Amino acid sequence: MSAAFVSEPATPQGRLGIEVQALQFAYNDAPVLVDINLNVAEGEFVCLLGPSGCGKTTLLRLIAGLDLPATGAIFCNGSAIQGPSLERGVVFQNYSLFPWLTLAQNIELALSKSHPQHDKHWRHKYAEDCLARVGLAESASQYPSLLSGGMQQRGAIARALALGSPVLLMDEPFGALDPINRAKLQDVVLEVWAKPRKTVVFVTHDVEEALYLADRVVMLGSSPGRIIQEIVVPFGRPRSRQLFKSREFGVLCERIDEHFREDILQRIEADSGIDAYREVN
Repeated sequence: MSAAFVSEPATPQGRLGIEVQALQFAYNDAPVLVDINLNVAEGEFVCLLGPSGCGKTTLLRLIAGLDLPATGAIFCNGSAIQGPSLERGVVFQNYSLFPWLTLAQNIELALSKSHPQHDKHWRHKYAEDCLARVGLAESASQYPSLLSGGMQQRGAIARALALGSPVLLMDEPFGALDPINRAKLQDVVLEVWAKPRKTVVFVTHDVEEALYLADRVVMLGSSPGRIIQEIVVPFGRPRSRQLFKSREFGVLCERIDEHFREDILQRIEADSGIDAYREVN
């Protein structure tokens, strides 16, 4: 079993959910992302994988409409993204729950914006249903401060699920969690993604997490951020934790690590060449 490494952007099968065209982005004239071209099919699970500082969170924020590109364009289901929208739910690393509201009330508040036609009773019942889907049926009346980090993140996922967004954007949502809760929530995300099928763009710096979750892994190099490789994940679904023990999984992890090492060395050599040129001139 082998993975498909492609140097050009992959063309996913099916109707496009997200389309990024010739995107450039900078902070204070310093380039952060350059020449980003990315297509994500409806219902596809794509992981943005890369080291800290490579711009993967910035790219997610651009897809969410929280920032706008300097040049290029981003489309969601055929329409240009010009700002935040309920069609794109976002789960952040820091949970972003209102501490003065219970878990159910946090979700009900979101529902009041996305489903204003429904009454309070309907919103409360739907909030409870969403919490039950992520294993928090008994915690609906609890305040975030009384819950563990893993439970708070489940609540944030339930809130995004309640919005009914066809696109789910997740920014390293398990980065602060212990390995056990991280593994549990990875499986929760796969369940949420599958029924009904959503388009997911998931940011991570963890190679194993990316290969376990994704249909396709998009690798970003840094200085500045750019797509250096795309990998079609060859493992079938549903996936189990036994996958981590397989030889094929280990080999693919090592190939990805090696590709990142090669990119880092190339950037160091390029920077050294620039410094040497400046010294001579």
